[in-house]
Amino acid sequence: MTRREFLGTTAVAVTAFPSILRAQSPIRTIGVGCIGLGTRGGDLINGVVNCDGVKVTAVCDVYGPHRQKGIERSRNPDVKAYVDYRELLADKNVDAVIIGTPDHWHCRMVLDAVKAGKDIYCEKGFARTLREAKLMRAAIKKSNVVFQLGHQARQATCALQAKELIAKGVLGPITLVRTGRFGNNEPSRPIWRWYGYYSHWEHPDPATVAKEVRWPLWLGDAGRIPFNERHFWHWRCYWRYGTGQAGDLLSHELDFVQYLLGHGIPDTCYCAGLNALLKDDREVPDTWNAIYEHEKIGRTVTFSASMNATTMQPVEICGKEATLKFDGIAHDVTDFSVIPARFNERKDLPKRYARGQTPQQPNHLEDFFNCVRSRGRAKCDVDEAFVECATYLMSVESHRAKRLVRWNAAREEIV
Repeated sequence: MTRREFLGTTAVAVTAFPSILRAQSPIRTIGVGCIGLGTRGGDLINGVVNCDGVKVTAVCDVYGPHRQKGIERSRNPDVKAYVDYRELLADKNVDAVIIGTPDHWHCRMVLDAVKAGKDIYCEKGFARTLREAKLMRAAIKKSNVVFQLGHQARQATCALQAKELIAKGVLGPITLVRTGRFGNNEPSRPIWRWYGYYSHWEHPDPATVAKEVRWPLWLGDAGRIPFNERHFWHWRCYWRYGTGQAGDLLSHELDFVQYLLGHGIPDTCYCAGLNALLKDDREVPDTWNAIYEHEKIGRTVTFSASMNATTMQPVEICGKEATLKFDGIAHDVTDFSVIPARFNERKDLPKRYARGQTPQQPNHLEDFFNCVRSRGRAKCDVDEAFVECATYLMSVESHRAKRLVRWNAAREEIV
């Protein structure tokens, strides 16, 4: 009997023999392997070690200092450290993996993790292309692995309460949703030009970095080029490694909207992208504005972004009867208010988030590990990941083609 088959039979038997199985459960402690320990990966391992019943048994990174960071943050003196993620996947003490690598590695690592029978938490954006997204979805669905995409906005308790209010129809027909992302660093610190973490601006010696990184392993299928420190540190700025603001920022906001409304992949998208001020060697725009239409339900969703503007755009769900306005961008939400239309005289309309009336939600990592134990469905499973990916890739295709694009649901293609 395989481990997965054993877990399946255990789940059935647990109702009849709970006390026995609690004492004998083979996943009493979940062994976790963390792959990629740079900016976001370094944060994720900090979250993993604070989850109950979880132990970091292995870490992997192609860059020596990041690998050492993983060892130090693992809180496990016996943690194994790997340069090649495939060796980590072969480690029998690893039950689940946390993938925090640049986006161009997501597809290959997810496919290999599925083959190895490891449960998977993968950072957004899901994939760089629809082909990758389809390959990943097919492999996960054919397997018994639990999958979670890293969209932590889904953990917000206020969002769950908002979701319940929306489902009750208190806003009336929802015709407009507004989202956005804005930033405005000082000129010497342009967005995405940090070194290893969001607040690190000291420039490491390039020759030393080149010696510490296994460059061919970092590049993977992205094409063979000589070591390029700007690509290594600032990969978000280049199309070969990611999808710019689409997969990095828009994906957060639009996944949150999908969590609240569940309307699926939009019918159309028009997106305009421009490098307004950050005219270094980056390829991806510093300004990104997308308009999505859900034609069948009469709904428009907008995303406005600039990395050179001092403003903000909290998530707003605009209905005919009232607007629900959150207090921030998707993964920062903690509160919301309900603003009625001037003709809406309902006395029973809630005014804002009612703290304490909705049970506290497990954070996104805890939700993943709970599902690893129960073999349940994670909040941002592979079906939701595909919606996220198709949505932001529509904006990329529209920007590149400089025209309106449409989602062909029958063929699952952007046309």
